[in-house]
Amino acid sequence: MNNKFMKRAIELSINSVKNGGGPFSAVIVKNNEIISEGSNKVTSTYDPTAHGEIVAIREACKKINNFSLNGYELYSTAEPCPMCLAAIYWARIDKIYYANTREDARRIDFDDSFIYSEIKKNINERKIPMIQMMRDDAFKAFELWDKKIDKVKY
Repeated sequence: MNNKFMKRAIELSINSVKNGGGPFSAVIVKNNEIISEGSNKVTSTYDPTAHGEIVAIREACKKINNFSLNGYELYSTAEPCPMCLAAIYWARIDKIYYANTREDARRIDFDDSFIYSEIKKNINERKIPMIQMMRDDAFKAFELWDKKIDKVKY
């Protein structure tokens, strides 16, 4: 844990707000060095996935030319939302440090509680209908992947 990395994330989040972005930023660190930085760019890029953590993950992976951030740590100005948390797990980041809580975010109208509650529900009880179709056709790609000898596992 290093305060200078959280201070940098906070500085980025303040700059983001001042420049029309959201109040969320993150830095990714390895060996006491910032590898990447990201600020919320949802409204500036019209990309609902452009959260600070996601932007930082994309930049770090591109920089190291690898999808795995095993051995890295993430400093975020807020407790990661469900999407960002999933991306952090997929990226295999070792540790998360965060400043503001999800309750703090809810109080300024960034409320993830609905998403957290939807994830817990049975697929047939979620607000957005999910209808399975053409599984047999789509499963062919899974079979090809399963038999592929030179696949890159992740």
